[in-house]
Amino acid sequence: MDRELQDYYENRFAMMGTKAWKDLLEDVEKMVTSLHNVSVIQDEKDLFFKKGELSILTWLQTLREVSEKAYEELNEKNI
Repeated sequence: MDRELQDYYENRFAMMGTKAWKDLLEDVEKMVTSLHNVSVIQDEKDLFFKKGELSILTWLQTLREVSEKAYEELNEKNI
């Protein structure tokens, strides 16, 4: 893995180790919980908007795991 890519992942992991990241994920969890209330969806447009919101929030929730897996796979290729 080249140095620039390694720095990218190391900086990402450093960010994810902060209290601010933990606080963000707690807020994301609350937002996801609120999106599971389908009774507030008024029409198809609203449904698709909420689906998009949920997609982004899920991406944030899984970013660490996905990043760790990608980092490990890149390291295995360089061994």
